[in-house]
Amino acid sequence: MRTWLPPIVVGVVVLGLWQVLTVVAGVPSFLLPAPSAIATQFAENAGRIFDASVATGTNALVGFVAGTVLGIAAAILAVRFEVVDGLLTPLAAAAAAVPIVALAPLLNSMYSTTTETPRRLVVTIVVFFPVFVSTARGLRQVPKVQSDLMTSYAASGWQITRTVRLPAALPHLFTGLRIAAPGAVIAAIIAEYFGGLQNGLGSRITSAAANTAYPRAWAYVVGAMIVGLVFLAAVLLVEQLARRPRTPLLSTIR
Repeated sequence: MRTWLPPIVVGVVVLGLWQVLTVVAGVPSFLLPAPSAIATQFAENAGRIFDASVATGTNALVGFVAGTVLGIAAAILAVRFEVVDGLLTPLAAAAAAVPIVALAPLLNSMYSTTTETPRRLVVTIVVFFPVFVSTARGLRQVPKVQSDLMTSYAASGWQITRTVRLPAALPHLFTGLRIAAPGAVIAAIIAEYFGGLQNGLGSRITSAAANTAYPRAWAYVVGAMIVGLVFLAAVLLVEQLARRPRTPLLSTIR
């Protein structure tokens, strides 16, 4: 209860104050809709919100998996080869410095507006940097006595990476994944603001806001929050499953 009760209490109090403020003070809906109005629109458009969440979530998931795989592979290569490290680290930093609002329109113009490829590429680029940096840091923080022991056993570079470096890097990897998971959803939604298929949460939010249906727009925002929480919960679940007793070092070598 100490873990989940305080956030629930704070959330209920905030929603109550929000409702009182908007109703008593008469705040216009274009400034801040009441939670009751948002909940009504969410219930009335539950099917549309679900379909849009699936579309956005699929793009975010594909980009998240692709960015994670590329980030881990690049980190392994960068740690093992200094030349690769010197090439990939500046490129990864440069990719992270490019804002999504500049990258999404460029990729949309490069590909057809009837494909999801630009949005998934945006998510892949956003996810790649935190995963690459976190994994590379974890791979480098291996106790020297362990690497020397593996060398004395005549273990190959891949055996050292698989049995020593990767297990030691798991905490850092999941730190990067916890940052990248919500970022993947945010990137997928922002990429939908710049044209393309009108089937995701981002396009539905802009469409509802353009039609002055602000409570409905906020209902789609709630859907986006739920998708982001699902991604974060999935990463936390995988992290818990990964925290199992490790196999002894000698047996893994054999």
